[in-house]
Amino acid sequence: MTPLDDPGAAVRPRTGGPRRRRAGRRNFRGAPLPLLVPALIGLAFLVLPLIALLVRTPWSELPDQLTSASVWQALRLSLLCATAATAVSLVIGVPLAWLLARVEFPGRGVVRALVTLPLVLPPVVGGVALLSALGRNGVVGQWLDSWFGITLPFTTAGVVVAEAFVAMPFLVISVEGTLRAADPRFEEAATTLGASRFTAFRRVTLPLIAPGIAAGAVLAWARALGEFGATITFAGNFPGRTQTMPLAVYLALQSDPEAAIALSLVLLAVSVAVLAGLRDRWMTAS
Repeated sequence: MTPLDDPGAAVRPRTGGPRRRRAGRRNFRGAPLPLLVPALIGLAFLVLPLIALLVRTPWSELPDQLTSASVWQALRLSLLCATAATAVSLVIGVPLAWLLARVEFPGRGVVRALVTLPLVLPPVVGGVALLSALGRNGVVGQWLDSWFGITLPFTTAGVVVAEAFVAMPFLVISVEGTLRAADPRFEEAATTLGASRFTAFRRVTLPLIAPGIAAGAVLAWARALGEFGATITFAGNFPGRTQTMPLAVYLALQSDPEAAIALSLVLLAVSVAVLAGLRDRWMTAS
């Protein structure tokens, strides 16, 4: 019988589509125990420390802890240095991402690996590497000191350099991925109409990859705000000059654990805010 012979066929609901969608979603009852149990253990392993931090937070003393001069000094320095490190990463990281995504050159894979190396490099090792390069007796630092009188270690500028070193790869990876997803024919069309390559990049490419740049900048800023190892190795821990929030947490943990918890809560709130800002990029609706 054809659909024309069956008058009810036109109005009879189709069940194939919804059935396929329902088959792709399963509740906990349909999950195999060998997968469900480790998954729940992993979830508890990641969430339990954060819950414990909230439980142990001295909420009654929190306003006094957060309004102390040392906390605001460390917070102000952290925000300033993280923002400056993000600006440095944008200025030199976006062109680097464009180079990796748009230009074919020998050894590009090696260059990409070197760019992403700070992601897996222990932060303390990164601080030692910065000292070897930019310290007063470093490969480049000795010339900066003798020629221009510029000394970076154990200064606020040194904090910015250390944070940019560990944070910029996040920006480069995000922007490079966005550039690879963008259609290069728009740039080619702009150049055929008489625009220079830089004008095409500024007027066409940048608006296309703006979401990727914003996401990478937020990630870089959050990473710079939480940097500890490279900062304390390269810039030290001097209150008011190089002591950022993570360093203040480490110092407070030795003498005042409640203050350390309060400072940690601030960094936790910042991390949650970053995730909330990136929810459209990293999360999908259930």
